Order: sequence, then C-alpha cells, then structure tokens
Amino acid sequence: MDSDDGPGPQLRARLGYLLKHAFFELEELHSVHLARGAVNVRELSVLLLLDGREPESQQQAAGRLGVDRTTMVGLLDGLEGKGLLSRQPDPADRRRNVVVLTSAGRRALKDAKAASDRAERELLADLSSTEARQLRALLARIVASSSSPAPSRDEDKRS
Repeated sequence: MDSDDGPGPQLRARLGYLLKHAFFELEELHSVHLARGAVNVRELSVLLLLDGREPESQQQAAGRLGVDRTTMVGLLDGLEGKGLLSRQPDPADRRRNVVVLTSAGRRALKDAKAASDRAERELLADLSSTEARQLRALLARIVASSSSPAPSRDEDKRS
C-alpha cells in the first residue's frame, strides 16, 4: 500500500492519468503566459486555425476545431468584439459569410504564439530537446492514426 496522499502508483502509471494531468498543467501554464495578451488558449486555437488558410465559414471552422456551432459563434463573437477577426461576405457566394483575421488579429496571434511557446517550453523543461521532439512526434502519430473525429471541447469537459 502506498503511504502518500497521492493517487498511488497504479493510477500514476496509467496513460489516461498522465495525459490528463499533463494537459491540465499545460492549460495552467497557458493561462499564466497568455494572461497579459489579447486572447486565451481557446481563442488562440481559433486564430491558429484561421491563419494562413483560405477564408472559410464559421461552420467549417467549427468542424475543423471539433466544437459545436454555438460554441464557435461565442468564440468568434468574442474575437470579433476585440477587433481580431471579421466576418465578411464570401466573394464566391454572397449568401454566406467567411471569417478572416484582421491585422490586429495577426499581431495578437504572433504574441499569443510566443506566449504559448513559452508555456510549452516550461512544460517540457525536464525533457531534452530530442525527447521533446520525440514526444510531439509520437503524439502526432497517435492523433493522425485516430479513426474517430476530434472531440468537441464540450465533450472534453465531461471527462
């Protein structure tokens, strides 16, 4: 029997436990490093998705992020309110709107990416650069081989 107050060695050895707690730690680090910037980690995800892509509808963007349409509308409304993106008529189909980054959005994205990079470096500080690259590559392989679609953030909250 383990004498510490923690979860014990059996639980600490489980992949789900390790991934979940690494994710929680990264989320906390993102909160700290992004606190002085214009966006939070969820908004950063949206800006990263929109950056360098052909403009797409909010429904398309929601599908790519794996969030429901209502959640996406809230995220886009917040970013639009901050002047970081705009909804514009699609030149190819005036009946639909597309979402595009503004110049302020591109500047906020640059700053937020730098803050996110600092958070990730802090999380991975105990790993060598080779180990950090290997971790990313292995996780990317797992994600790429997954046959199921990305869960929505709302589904993530249940676990």
